[in-house]
Amino acid sequence: MTAKIIDGKALAKKVLDDVTARATALKKRGLTPGIAAVLVGSDPASALYVRMKTEKAHAAGFHSETVILGERATTQQVVSKIRELNDDKRIHGILVQLPLPDGIDQNEVLAEIASEKDADGCTQNSLGKLVAREKGFEPATARAAVELIKSTGVKLEGLNACVIGQGVQTGRPIALLLLNERCTVTICHSRTKNLKEIAAAADVLVSCVGKEKFVTADMVKKGAIVVDVGIDKKPDGKVAGDVDFEAVRKVAGFVTPVPGGVGPMTVAMLLLNTTEAAERMKAIAKS
Repeated sequence: MTAKIIDGKALAKKVLDDVTARATALKKRGLTPGIAAVLVGSDPASALYVRMKTEKAHAAGFHSETVILGERATTQQVVSKIRELNDDKRIHGILVQLPLPDGIDQNEVLAEIASEKDADGCTQNSLGKLVAREKGFEPATARAAVELIKSTGVKLEGLNACVIGQGVQTGRPIALLLLNERCTVTICHSRTKNLKEIAAAADVLVSCVGKEKFVTADMVKKGAIVVDVGIDKKPDGKVAGDVDFEAVRKVAGFVTPVPGGVGPMTVAMLLLNTTEAAERMKAIAKS
């Protein structure tokens, strides 16, 4: 069998078309959705990601800002900028591009983001609401991964899911979202014994490791849904995912490519979260 490729670009376009329509409706009511990205340091990959997000935001009709701070920025300087954005009524979603440079207290920075503007779903408040199954902002990458899984049309209830990687922004939120879909979820990490056997028994396999070709064909159950969240930058500047794509697609039922899978959907989910934030604020103002 040959797996069906889950086209993240095509699905992201549908989401962005909806976001654009909703942004247009908000503007007719006097509110333009606004998003701000905070970029600290000079990492080329981070700068590229922020530029991509900014371009998509402009295309959807958003007000968009990028705050750039240098390598020598302090935690307090970053916090001060976030406080300014919290108070800026033109901004409805705040994104802090991760990872932050050494010397910056990431927890302190993220904790400063106003919960109603947490478009990336990265604050403890948002993550806590996800655990409690309360309405909040889901982490953009995690939401992207699960939306790609749901796009297959496969009924998820009762399926075994394996998430490789326990990161706070990716693996753990993905596991929680799959649990909310009533999957039976196993989280694997660097200390997991029998990782290959656990992965090979999963109906849904998500990898968030960041190591090229980490997931091999013998780790995949025949017909499984495989989502590749990992990114590994190669010496030639190109990116690769965790999944040995050509080998795995001969076994899996569905698989996401890298690039063109989770990446485009993450940007779409970020803007969708921002749109929802703006809609909530408009509803509050009206009441």
